[in-house]
Amino acid sequence: MSTAKSALLSAFSRTDNPRRETLRSELAKTASRETGMVPRPKLVLASASPRRLMLLEQAGIKPDALRPASLDETPKKGEMPRALVARLARAKAEAARDQIANDRDIADAYVLAADTIVSNNMKIFGKPQQVEEAVEFLNRLSGRSHRVLTAVCLIAPNDKIRTKIVDTKVRFKYLTKGEIEAYIATREWRDKAGGYAIQGLAGSFVQTIKGSYTNVVGLPLTEVVTMLVAEGFPIHFNWIRAAEADRD
Repeated sequence: MSTAKSALLSAFSRTDNPRRETLRSELAKTASRETGMVPRPKLVLASASPRRLMLLEQAGIKPDALRPASLDETPKKGEMPRALVARLARAKAEAARDQIANDRDIADAYVLAADTIVSNNMKIFGKPQQVEEAVEFLNRLSGRSHRVLTAVCLIAPNDKIRTKIVDTKVRFKYLTKGEIEAYIATREWRDKAGGYAIQGLAGSFVQTIKGSYTNVVGLPLTEVVTMLVAEGFPIHFNWIRAAEADRD
């Protein structure tokens, strides 16, 4: 660790004076001035979703911390699906960034957040709260096409914000009453946008899919990797290191 960074960490660990700036902002300034050895970048995921963790693991990415944000995800009056997911993803990322802003272990981490919704003809299908709502969702999706939208928001250590919305079109077969009742009984629909999990039993409902499959699961992996690499996060270095370790 550089002398300058050590001094900053020491200063921000004291609580005798009110803080005018966060440790995160001070570390960003220091990083822009330093030209020596750069410490391993860290990543904070603003989610506790096991599906998103699984997808990141597929790309060789292991977050250093999870900082899920508790937000009111109710759409604003007249809010369109794309505007909703973009707003929520950014709000989650900013909330996580603020949580870690003075955490000396991860204050200078990248922050990644995502939000996923299902929509059909501008109607938004979020996460059903009750069985009756889940049944309604599946009846509305039965035999029809719908769109799965995921907004990904990445905040770099210098607080540069990048947002990307990925849109996938999914068509369900016609679902019988018995199929819907059996699926509801599995409880797989809980905490799932649109009331279903494509990576689970509901995969048998899908007739066609146009676009990113991982987007429907909850995190468009191609776009996430592209964003991280563009901002200097060393994903491919981790792949090489893992390959070398496998050969040992």
